[in-house]
Amino acid sequence: MNIRSRIRSQLGTSFLEVMIALVIMGVVTTGIFELYISQHKHYIIQDDITTIQQNVRASIDEITRHCRMAGFNLPLNLAPIQAYNTNPDTIVLVYRTGDCETKLSAPMPQPSAELKCESDISCFSPGDWAYIFEPDSGGGEFFEITHVQVAAKHIQHNTMPLSKSYSADAQVLMLTWIKFYVDTLTDPNTPCLMVERPGSGPQVFAENISDLQFRYRMKNSALFDEPPSIDDVREILISVSGHSGRADYDIPSGDTLRYRTFNTSVFLRNIGL
Repeated sequence: MNIRSRIRSQLGTSFLEVMIALVIMGVVTTGIFELYISQHKHYIIQDDITTIQQNVRASIDEITRHCRMAGFNLPLNLAPIQAYNTNPDTIVLVYRTGDCETKLSAPMPQPSAELKCESDISCFSPGDWAYIFEPDSGGGEFFEITHVQVAAKHIQHNTMPLSKSYSADAQVLMLTWIKFYVDTLTDPNTPCLMVERPGSGPQVFAENISDLQFRYRMKNSALFDEPPSIDDVREILISVSGHSGRADYDIPSGDTLRYRTFNTSVFLRNIGL
């Protein structure tokens, strides 16, 4: 091999070759980066949709469960459902809880007096909200139990006097009273399905619930947003809508949020029997 051939074989990479290699590397790197971004965005979208569906499903399942129980073994003249066509709608459901009950053995001398009962009261506990009513008049009210004297069969309600003095044989029992509504005022960007019970402030059940709708099918098949007679309601149609928790400005519709709506209906088995 002569000197010229030996020198030529030892030459490095040319500038053109380096530029070509860099261009190819850039194209490959850009493709990989774009694929990563696309896959990551797809993952975020799917995770967002899954969260919406979970929130809406959990909400509609919880409401359905209580609707099914509405009216179970209630005292006379106590409404099992209170319907409010407020868009989003509101509903209050009432039903009997277990077999915990007793009667007064003596009349109350005044509305703040303790309740003297005639039977075992060990099923009642401080902090419970019980319902007292007079079977003859049908009137009654909820109250908070503050102390239970099991041996003496006395129930106290020191934090709140009753609206009146109840007579002997007035009944005291445990009921469930629960209210569902959507709070759109506290944070308009994050509306929440709220649950409220006697004696406790509203609690968030699910976030990003944008709408709650009820319709009531009567025994004559007519549909109402507010039923004219609760005793004639045979079915509740429920619709719950939720939206995503983050904005996506690439949505074709122009709205930056994704929405999902679930519908169901509940046939009432404890009302109008």
